[in-house]
Amino acid sequence: MSLIGFKVANEQVTWSHLRDVWRAADGLEEIDVGWNFDHFYPIRAEPTEPCLEGWTMLAALAEATHRIRLGCMVAAAPYRHPAVLANMVATIDLVSDGRLELGIGAGWHFPEAEAYGLTLPRDLTERFDLFDETLEVVMGLLTNERTSFTGRYVTVTDAVLEPKGPQVPPPLTIGGSGRRRTLRAAARWADWWNLPFFAPDEYAECCEVLAGHCETIGRDPASIRHSTNLVVDDEASVDQLAEEIGRQLAAGIDQPILYLKPPHRIDVLERAASAVATLGIDHR
Repeated sequence: MSLIGFKVANEQVTWSHLRDVWRAADGLEEIDVGWNFDHFYPIRAEPTEPCLEGWTMLAALAEATHRIRLGCMVAAAPYRHPAVLANMVATIDLVSDGRLELGIGAGWHFPEAEAYGLTLPRDLTERFDLFDETLEVVMGLLTNERTSFTGRYVTVTDAVLEPKGPQVPPPLTIGGSGRRRTLRAAARWADWWNLPFFAPDEYAECCEVLAGHCETIGRDPASIRHSTNLVVDDEASVDQLAEEIGRQLAAGIDQPILYLKPPHRIDVLERAASAVATLGIDHR
């Protein structure tokens, strides 16, 4: 059983420091997965501040680490053609020897999209239609010998993706709390569903909605594992971290994910790993 993961906001930071953070996590057995984000602009600072691109960062991290699983939480569907994204996924899965976690979402950050000329529909129906088509194509290419699909936004014809990675396909995380479209997509496609930030009442409501979508398609909702971001003060003690991790686990979360924001302190990761040990739960 995996207990905790971590996520970095890849902004206001140097590559060398982020590499050090991931290498430190790679050596902590209580942490089994690391995530970054898919943004071109910082989300907590001015656009002129540093922000590293998430997917090229994952490729480098696949070589810089040996044990920890890694993923982007979550790739914004409108930012890359789904065939391009699927090829990126397969290659990073190969480079990492099958350690990739695939995360896909509908996208939301309009300032960066508009500045870069990317089409991020403001109409929610259009945005989630594109999201659904992206999932169809990405998962088809990562799974099938040939894929054809004709949609409003995406068309692929007798398309081939070779070589595929060791995982066919990699585990898929869908992130978000949208009751109608996001959770419906999670019911159909996801191995993991990520609630971005934990609130007990919202979590319980989302679980009920997700179970309803699963019932509609005949899927066991227990087959979808749950994660959520754990946001704590950088000065939180081991006991405080253990309390927060324990609270999420007790609510039914399968994996709390410690969210590291600038300055991305390694000692917070180390205290979180120690907190897991104090809970006395076998994480292997």
